[in-house]
Amino acid sequence: MGEKILIVDDERVILDLTSMILRSRGYQVVTAENGLEGLEEIRRASPPLVLLDYMMPGMDGLTTLRKVREEFPDTYVIMFTGKGSEEIAVELMKAGASDYILKPFNNQDLVDRIENVLRIRRIELSNRDLREERELLLRQIEGWNQELERRVAETTRELEQAHSEVLQAEKLGTLGHLSAGMAHEVRNPLNSIGLFAQILKSALEGDEEKQGWLDKILKEIERIDGILIKLLNASKRPRYELSQVSIAAVIDGVLETFQDQIAARGIEVKRDYVALPPPLEADQGEIEQIFSNLFANSLYEMEQGGTLTIRLDRDERGILLEVADTGSGIPEENLRKIFDPFFTTKPRGTGFGLSVVLRIVKSYGGKISVKSEIGRGSVFHIELPQSAHV
Repeated sequence: MGEKILIVDDERVILDLTSMILRSRGYQVVTAENGLEGLEEIRRASPPLVLLDYMMPGMDGLTTLRKVREEFPDTYVIMFTGKGSEEIAVELMKAGASDYILKPFNNQDLVDRIENVLRIRRIELSNRDLREERELLLRQIEGWNQELERRVAETTRELEQAHSEVLQAEKLGTLGHLSAGMAHEVRNPLNSIGLFAQILKSALEGDEEKQGWLDKILKEIERIDGILIKLLNASKRPRYELSQVSIAAVIDGVLETFQDQIAARGIEVKRDYVALPPPLEADQGEIEQIFSNLFANSLYEMEQGGTLTIRLDRDERGILLEVADTGSGIPEENLRKIFDPFFTTKPRGTGFGLSVVLRIVKSYGGKISVKSEIGRGSVFHIELPQSAHV
């Protein structure tokens, strides 16, 4: 069965004649006697084509044409008109008519015109579908490109992180050899200096001024020895003793040691213990040192107050930790160097704090990273496997 055509005309003779011609050519025909009925029929039957009379009582053909094109853009319109002026033809085509036929019309000409408009309609709708499909494909391609760019960026970050971890491991290995030799070479003369200082102090008993000088020498010897110990701890794991360690209890205990400093600076502490992991088999002193060093750095950056947030969670990877502050932040050029031994921005810092943290985290097969924004603070992320091979 052919396509459906709606005929809208107030003359019954035209309706009957046109319907007979079109049905004989296999088209489905529906009719309406005025513009309002025609619009209702389009709304109900959705015909591909309307034959619409130009001169009708009530809503005229031109007004009906404009409403059809506005409300039903997939329905095409051929106008019937008894006035063959060029002005009317131009007006009809501007209003959206696909063609117009003068009354009285030739039967074959009517059929040819209808077939031509229906063919044009099929081509235009097909082109529109192709354009929409093309736009959809372009959007999909854009989405694929964005996903590819995201994956490339993610892989690049992972490679950079892996490369950074390899460099850090190499630095710690080199530092280990260097620090072991340095400790041996420095400690021998340092012990001799300390011994002679003690002898001199005994010999100068009663001379408080000179004994005070020797006390300062001995204090500086202790300080140098302390630096050597930190240097060794940053590169080489000292003796350790494994036990079942509660991460939350360690955090609470270390925070307690900083309580006076926290209160003096007006710092707000937020504990966000999302999911408590089971105890970790670890050396408690090492786990305490992780948080002691991180908290000390955060508090140093918040001399005028701020917020220290500790987040503890767990998932299939193990234990997830975050230590965040609202301090001054770390400049981008320093982010790659903060775990390097000897690197510090503190006037009296040794630069071993974060190196020790890195060494401890690595000892448990974990990962540590940092994100920072100038003026808004820093966030240290730590992942520790629940079953660490130490």
